[in-house]
Amino acid sequence: MSDKRQKNQLVLAFLAEDTGEAQRAAVEGTESLAAKRGTESPAIGEQLMEEVCERENCKQALARVKANRGSAGVNGMTVQQLPEFLKQHWPAIREQLLSGTYVPQPVKRVEIPKPDGGVRKLGIPTVLDRFIQQAVMQVLQRRWDRTLSDHSYGFRPGRSAHQAVAQAQQYIAAGYRWVVDLDLEKFFDRVNHDKLMGTIAERVSDKRLWKLIRAFLRAGVMEGGLVSPVDEGTPQGGPLSPLLSNIVLDELDRELERRGLRFARYADDSNIYVRSRRAGERVMEGITRFITEKLKLKVNQQKSAVARPWERKFLGFSFTSAGIPKRRIAPKAVDRFKERVRELTNRSRGVSIERMAEDLSRYLRGWLGYFGKCETPSTLQSLEEWTRRRLRSAIWKQWKRGSVRFAELRKRGVGKDLAAKTAGSAHGPWRLANSPALAFALPNAYFDSLGILRLTGGR
Repeated sequence: MSDKRQKNQLVLAFLAEDTGEAQRAAVEGTESLAAKRGTESPAIGEQLMEEVCERENCKQALARVKANRGSAGVNGMTVQQLPEFLKQHWPAIREQLLSGTYVPQPVKRVEIPKPDGGVRKLGIPTVLDRFIQQAVMQVLQRRWDRTLSDHSYGFRPGRSAHQAVAQAQQYIAAGYRWVVDLDLEKFFDRVNHDKLMGTIAERVSDKRLWKLIRAFLRAGVMEGGLVSPVDEGTPQGGPLSPLLSNIVLDELDRELERRGLRFARYADDSNIYVRSRRAGERVMEGITRFITEKLKLKVNQQKSAVARPWERKFLGFSFTSAGIPKRRIAPKAVDRFKERVRELTNRSRGVSIERMAEDLSRYLRGWLGYFGKCETPSTLQSLEEWTRRRLRSAIWKQWKRGSVRFAELRKRGVGKDLAAKTAGSAHGPWRLANSPALAFALPNAYFDSLGILRLTGGR
C-alpha cells in the first residue's frame, strides 16, 4: 500500500461515521503503521498510547473538545478549525504520539476573577493539545477511576458535587456536627511534578505516555508574548488536569480513610466531619502536617477552620442548624446570584427587554440546575420575588420620562389616576417596582410570557 493511500485511510477511519467499512480501514491503517514501526512497538500490556490513538477514543475526544468549545491557545487555532486540521495532519501527529516524540505547545495564561476576591490563573492549551489531553484522559480514567476513594466526588463519571453535599449532610445528621474545612492554597499551581510523576509511574507502564504527561506539565506558559518554564503545578484549563489532581489527592483520601475519618472531597475542596471541636483541632493539626510534609502542598490557614457546618460553606451550600440538617444556599452564593442578576438587568447594557429576558433565563436555568436542590424553598421564593422586582425596576428605568411611563401604564390597563400618580412619583425605580401600578402592569404572567424561569417552579 502506498504511503499516500495509507494516510487517506487513517484520516477517513478517524473522521468517518461508525460503520464497518470505517472500522476495517482503521484496523488496516493501524496494522500497516505498526509494521512500519517494527521493533519500536512496546510489549503487550504496555500499549496505552495505542489506546489513546485508537479511532473510537479519538472520535469521543474530538466530540468532547467541540462540545466544550473554549478559546484558542497560543497558536490561534479555534475549535471550529480543529477537524479540518486533523484531516490534513492526523497521520503525522499519530506517528509522533506512537514514537514518543510529540511536543506540546505552551499554554496561554488567562486570569479570571474569583467570586471571593483575587484571580484564578488558567492555562489554556491549544485546541490540538486539548484534543490529545482529552484522548489521554479518557484512557487513563477508565483504568484509574475504579481505584479512587469512594469519598472523592470531583471530575469523576457518575459522581457530582450534589452527591458530595448529600454525603456531608448524612454525616451531620449522624451526629458529626463539627467540620474540619480544609482549603489548599493555590493547589493547582503548587502540585509537585516529581512527586506526581512518581505516582503516575506506579500506574503507567507505557513510557511514551509517561513522557507525554510530563511534557504537558512542563510545556511552559505564554504571558505577554514570552514563554516561561514551569516546574510545578497542573495548569487549570486542560482536560487532563482534573484527573491528575485526583491522583495527587488520592493519597490524602487514603490517609483519611486509614485514620477512620468521615469526609467528602470534591477536587481540592475537602470537609472532614467529627463529633467535637477538640477532635476537629487534633485532625486539623495532623492532616495539615501530612499535607505539608507528604504531599508537599500548603494549607491556607486563613480560609481553613474547625467550625460548625452551618457556619461554613461546602460547594456553594451550607446547612441548617436545628433538628435534621437541611441543605441551604450559602450566603456568599446568594450574593453572587444577586450580583449576576444586577449585571444582566442593568439599564446601561442598552438591550431590549426581550434580549435581557433571554440572557437572564439562560443564567437562571443553569443556576437552578445546581442550586435548585436546596431544601429551603423560602430562599428560592425570596430570590424569585427579588428578581421580578429587579426586572420591574429595569423596565421602569427604560421608560425614562413621565409621559412615556404614564402611557405604558395606561396601555397595560392601569387606571388613569393611579397611572398619573405613579408616573409622577418622586420615588426611585426600586421602590416603585413594588407599587400596585407596576404589579398590575407587569405581573408574573408577563415575565412568564418572556420565558423567564421561575425559581420555585410555579406558574
